[in-house]
Amino acid sequence: MLLNNAYRYVTSGKNYIVWVDTAHAKNFNSLSRLKGERFKSNSSVILVLTAEPVTDFSFTIHNTITEKKLKNVVGILPGKSKKEEYVIFSGHYDHLGIGKPNADGDSIYNGANDDAAGTTAVIMLSKYFSKLKNNERTIVFAAFTAEESGGFGSQYFSKQFDPVKVMAMFNIEMIGTESKWGRNSAYITGYEKTDMGKMLEKNLQGTGFTFHPDPYPEQQLFYRSDNATLARLGVPAHTISTSKMDSEPFYHTLDDEVETLDIKNMAEIIKAIALSSKSIISGEDTPSRVDASQLR
Repeated sequence: MLLNNAYRYVTSGKNYIVWVDTAHAKNFNSLSRLKGERFKSNSSVILVLTAEPVTDFSFTIHNTITEKKLKNVVGILPGKSKKEEYVIFSGHYDHLGIGKPNADGDSIYNGANDDAAGTTAVIMLSKYFSKLKNNERTIVFAAFTAEESGGFGSQYFSKQFDPVKVMAMFNIEMIGTESKWGRNSAYITGYEKTDMGKMLEKNLQGTGFTFHPDPYPEQQLFYRSDNATLARLGVPAHTISTSKMDSEPFYHTLDDEVETLDIKNMAEIIKAIALSSKSIISGEDTPSRVDASQLR
């Protein structure tokens, strides 16, 4: 949880000095990856490991600002009778970049599960629905940049839509490993915030695939992926995942490689997302809205 809490400060857009108790000394070095390249802002966050209360302190910060152009990749399949209503499928294509080489000399964070798996799902879903050509609502397929840097890609994307016209968002994140319930299952973050999960379960009856509520509420996953911006605007926007966040061995490591993925299980998850979303895409079902006033 130390990394999660530090990440909230770093992405808050405010200036903070955070005193970290030495009880967290073992994990303090894991915060070093937060020092990498980030989006330009007027805020600074300093994390200090100390066992004693601090009353007098002085810091000097030097920042180098350079500009890089980043892009979301978006495809749109226009709807028929309800083309002004949108259903979004999304995943993020960025990861952590290049780090310190490991014993094998590998320094590239490929992010096969996080989140090439989700991006693959978006591509496969776009191919599937474009062949069906029967979507009443407009479908938007989005691969986001800069999720790992604070969700900046999805934040920009969300501003391009009237949230009232977005009927649902299926954000797909880390579906390359079995869930805690085994194969043919996944969970939905923020399950209790709308009735979208119930609709998906109804559409999957008889398939043998099951969706579950998020089993890791303490991880605050609903707020940590690209669904969060639209959810805060009232959109029933959820993330579908299988990642065992309490025991995923390759999460945010150099070993998150394609060889670690269960491709057959991924295919079943993507199929389940396609089948479960049909009544929303057809306009037969419309999920309830998120009560944004209840979000943190």
